[in-house]
Amino acid sequence: MADTSPHPRDAVIVQAIRTPLCRARKGGLAQHPPATLLSTVLSGVLLKDPTQPNSDDNFLISPSAIQDICIGNVLSPPTSAVSFRMAALSANIPHTTSLSTTNRQCSSGLQAVANIAHAIRCGSINVGIGAGVESMSANPMHELYEKFPPEVDWDTMQNCENSQEVMDCLIPMGVTSENVAKKYQLDRVTLDTFAAKSHEKAARARSLGKFKSEIIPVGDISEDDGIRPSTTVDKLARLRPVFDKTNGTTTAGNSSQLTDGAAAILLMSREEANKRNIPILAVWKSFAVIGCPPKIMGVGPVYAIPSALEKACLGVEDVDVYEINEAFASQAYYSIETLKLDHAKVNPNGGGIALGHPLGCTGARMIVTLVNEMRRERKRLGVVSMCIGTGMGAAAVLEVEDVRSAL
Repeated sequence: MADTSPHPRDAVIVQAIRTPLCRARKGGLAQHPPATLLSTVLSGVLLKDPTQPNSDDNFLISPSAIQDICIGNVLSPPTSAVSFRMAALSANIPHTTSLSTTNRQCSSGLQAVANIAHAIRCGSINVGIGAGVESMSANPMHELYEKFPPEVDWDTMQNCENSQEVMDCLIPMGVTSENVAKKYQLDRVTLDTFAAKSHEKAARARSLGKFKSEIIPVGDISEDDGIRPSTTVDKLARLRPVFDKTNGTTTAGNSSQLTDGAAAILLMSREEANKRNIPILAVWKSFAVIGCPPKIMGVGPVYAIPSALEKACLGVEDVDVYEINEAFASQAYYSIETLKLDHAKVNPNGGGIALGHPLGCTGARMIVTLVNEMRRERKRLGVVSMCIGTGMGAAAVLEVEDVRSAL
């Protein structure tokens, strides 16, 4: 059994911030390049109160204390390694701070945070930032394969022993959603009901001001703009299926939105946080990535969540809040039902269907939302999880310790 007691080299979260999430091409961030979004959160995550960036004596930690940064991103071209380094420097983080990028598709933001957390836990660094950014306005998803087709020997791929699974990696994400719905007999009403609930929860959270503490404005843009409070099951029922026009159940309304956004998480060792007298918001407890069949990639959380929980010596019932990405209603609903999760614990403030899914940002954004929700509602244990294109799932477990001590 893993040792779950506090340790000086525990990776702890001391700040977490995001930009608004805005609709690609039509929303408030459409004209801002990814580097601008990234620079905004990299500068904001260093502040005591990121919502008041211009106040005096607001630094939580000096930029010079940051030793490494990892950025999750999916759609930007290879030159993003340059533009993201420029973004860090423009955020007044010195050139002595190193930076890398990572791409594990929809879990890239979570993977970036995991990379920094693991570097802290093994002693490579003491302070770092894990972040994610995506501009689906600047880099449309539908152009990805046109500009960057897979560099493979097609004859080998199509004729190898497991050629079916190999070629399944090319199945469009929406088609994998239809595969999940058909395989597990999920009907249209169930999926539309799930989607409408996502908008209802997100609209309520926004009206109550729940997102204000986690958002740093980009210029004059300070609110998510993809939430539709008037969404109903009846309205969603009018939308036509996109990927199987005759018998399909996946529509634009019960799928995640194409979105622009960025998020950043400041982590350090427990020892460093205590030395600096910086309050610990949450502790990184475990992380898991598990593969699954590419043609039903959306079921990844079904495998990743139990693995991450086992590493943290926890069961499904121990968790207070789950943030599970709603790439599609089909895969999110199936994952929740298969794991027998309490729906009231899952995405209490809405998910990707209402808020959007900026691919490389999502994992980091979900951590921001989860940590804020857990601290606001006095919840101790939380899980972030998502499916991953080509057939994987990722999950991480976080703990808010001062809740435990108060119980």
